[in-house]
Amino acid sequence: MQQTSPSPTTSALWLEAARLRTLPAAVIPVTTGITLAAIHGSTDLFIASVTLITAVLIQIGTNFANEYYDYLKGADTADRVGFLRATSAGLIAPQTMKRATIGTMAAAFLIGLILVWHGGWVILAIGILSLLFGYAYTGGPYPLAYNGLGDLFVAVNGTYFLLTDAVSYPVFIASLSCGALATNILVVNNLRDSETDRKVGKRTLGVMFGDGFLRLEYTVLLFVACAVPPHFYAQEGYSAAVFMPFLSLPLGLIALRSVWFDHDKRMLNATLIKTAAFMTVYGFLLCFGLWFGQPQV
Repeated sequence: MQQTSPSPTTSALWLEAARLRTLPAAVIPVTTGITLAAIHGSTDLFIASVTLITAVLIQIGTNFANEYYDYLKGADTADRVGFLRATSAGLIAPQTMKRATIGTMAAAFLIGLILVWHGGWVILAIGILSLLFGYAYTGGPYPLAYNGLGDLFVAVNGTYFLLTDAVSYPVFIASLSCGALATNILVVNNLRDSETDRKVGKRTLGVMFGDGFLRLEYTVLLFVACAVPPHFYAQEGYSAAVFMPFLSLPLGLIALRSVWFDHDKRMLNATLIKTAAFMTVYGFLLCFGLWFGQPQV
């Protein structure tokens, strides 16, 4: 008698819907901002922890919203090659996913009020914009992911400002690496789904400009991230320890090779995981490199 695969448990479905593989896009920028604030003499572990929790909740809420609105727009069709989408597969009811989206975003807002109390109205504006962008990624009247704007939003500078009440050019430079590598997670996602996105009218950059553009974008953004340590070494007076992120380059190059040469879109699921892993390792090594390589006063 033929055996069938067991159905995913409820907890497994929600973990998949949360898309834990995308959480480096929230964790690494905040961690980098915390590191640079500490280097510049400002350490507040409570505020740093609240910032990290809020960022993770916004990322998870965005992922829930993405699943819900892609279901409404019919984007997760039967011929997609990406990871399981529980709502489109009928495993989580749409209204349940909608409530999870609202609840997660509301939790992020309420916890974020601690940051508003600490940092003022600027932080409130940043928080509201983050929530709106999370919703607007696939929801709303002009969804960012459907109009080629889904590759634009990641920040280190807000965390640094929250902890230091200041802005800094070196922090902006460091944020480029986080933004570039986080965007590459979206690039792989759009490259994998470009054919099905085109069929349902989802206007990502891959749909508008083609897979070749996405491969080139991935490559350029990888080089942007790799340009950050040399800047800190040559222009900011950091020691050679700041090159520690380059220890992660083999993982990045493996992902880059897959982007260019794995034309079976199903292979890009593994590439997405490798890209997120590369961002995680690179990001933490950048934090270590900045800390141990900081100029001695």
